[in-house]
Amino acid sequence: MTRYVQPVPTPEDPYTGDRLLRSWLRRQLGQDGHAAAQGPLTDLAADVTGPLRAAHADAEAHPPTLVRYDPWGARVDRVDTSAGWQAQRAAAARHAVVALPYLESARGTWGAATRVVQHALLHLYGPESATFSCPVAMADGAAALLSLPEVDAGVRDAWLPRLTSTDPDTAIVSGQWMTESQGGSDLSRSTTTARPAADGSWRLTGDKWFCSAADAPMAVALARPEGAGRGSRVLAPFLVPRYAADSPLAGAAAADTPAPGVTVHRLKDKLGTRALPTAEIGLRDAYALPLGDPAVAGLVRAMTLVVVTRVHNACAAAGGMRRGLAYARAYADARAVAGGRLADNPLHRATLGALAVDAAAAFALAGHAFALLGRVEVGADPDAAAELRVVAPLAKLATGRLAVGSASEYVECFGGAGYVEDTGVPRLLRDAQVLPIWEGTTNVLALDVLRAVTREDAGVPLLRRLAAAVDLARPLSPALADTLAAVTGELTTALADVTADPRAADVVAGARGLALRLAAALACALLVEHAAWGDEQAEVAARLWARRRLRHEDISGDAHQHLDLLC
Repeated sequence: MTRYVQPVPTPEDPYTGDRLLRSWLRRQLGQDGHAAAQGPLTDLAADVTGPLRAAHADAEAHPPTLVRYDPWGARVDRVDTSAGWQAQRAAAARHAVVALPYLESARGTWGAATRVVQHALLHLYGPESATFSCPVAMADGAAALLSLPEVDAGVRDAWLPRLTSTDPDTAIVSGQWMTESQGGSDLSRSTTTARPAADGSWRLTGDKWFCSAADAPMAVALARPEGAGRGSRVLAPFLVPRYAADSPLAGAAAADTPAPGVTVHRLKDKLGTRALPTAEIGLRDAYALPLGDPAVAGLVRAMTLVVVTRVHNACAAAGGMRRGLAYARAYADARAVAGGRLADNPLHRATLGALAVDAAAAFALAGHAFALLGRVEVGADPDAAAELRVVAPLAKLATGRLAVGSASEYVECFGGAGYVEDTGVPRLLRDAQVLPIWEGTTNVLALDVLRAVTREDAGVPLLRRLAAAVDLARPLSPALADTLAAVTGELTTALADVTADPRAADVVAGARGLALRLAAALACALLVEHAAWGDEQAEVAARLWARRRLRHEDISGDAHQHLDLLC
């Protein structure tokens, strides 16, 4: 008797097989703009389905290690990473997933929509990058921070070209050293101090508890300048060279040894993102360069980086959901069950259809955040800036939670094989769990939404978008328009209550529910906008999302019926 072996499912090409991505690009970029983007996207998709998928597997199989001492006992604190991790690093540079928004040639082609193209690249690259998408996000955030006019031109000229290089031999990424064990997200409790040196540089002393991309050649660290006082607003961002090659204090030390004053205490043993080196790092009079004037409250400057990394987080969530869906659908097409293919089973089709609706909503939230970011950077659009202030945390918190729920379902879609590590499926769930945590948990971000609404009136552009979507939805589906209108009225009242007394106990206690409701309504509005442009998939997704997430109805029948259109 021949032993049965289940064929390994092969999903569609991540670019040509993603109809929503391609139609979104046609709307955002226009025919010529999309045509200009097709080459880079096609090239990246080919790499993703070939060498990068293998590199991803290698990086997962060979996680980073910390070598504290050389053979003669000298402290080296070297983080060794796999060939697969290095291949991902090179590909990120080669495909300009960080560099694109900073390239004059790209801005000349797509203008403010350059960030839209970058989002599409990240959507393809991230899901099987072994989470190299994390250092990519931090490199982009560091580049945005270095691009601020208040940053010293000499510092910018020395480091920004390396962050935005498309040459793998010169391109670098950045770490992010912000959190400390006693504070976590409460940055006001940060104890890392910065004191000025005679040459204009600074010296940092303290301990950072969660430092991702610990092998990166630079990091952005938050520290409290001497005499700056208490609280979080006075914290200032500093650039810390990771290696002796970039530190004038190193003398004759080998270029790849840590810069003086930088100690790697240990690598983190994490639930997921295992290929990504994350460490606890000690700083003892470590050489650092200020990013802006440390005498001026610097947390607002650091938020430039945080906004960028938050929208990257949303993209990682949405991209992972879409790739997980592609694998689950491919498996259903290949798997035989009682009565035929699993893909023909109405119950399983309904499950996949509901997951496809969630993936479409997450994609719309992430894509919109990137589009707003581009309008802020290139056009200095004040309306986009106001909306981004609330959309960045909303997109991040909503997609992070959606990603975890979807990943759990994807594991279940594979049955027992989904629970076996060497299939690669369990990683979907392990890696998804970081998404609601990094750059702010759901609760932290919900409170940030309250601050944006009360201090910066950021709810106004959001409500304006929802109201406009009601009018767009009316010709598509009166029921959908009525749902959006009712939710818009509900949210208008809720935001007025927030503004009236933002510190009221019931307002603070309800912040998470309000933020999730706002994000769900925004996702519906964005899908309606795309549907009104002429996308049938977005129209179906908008109707089903509204029924499921805004009216809390069962959508199984329609999800089963429309699966082939949705994914």
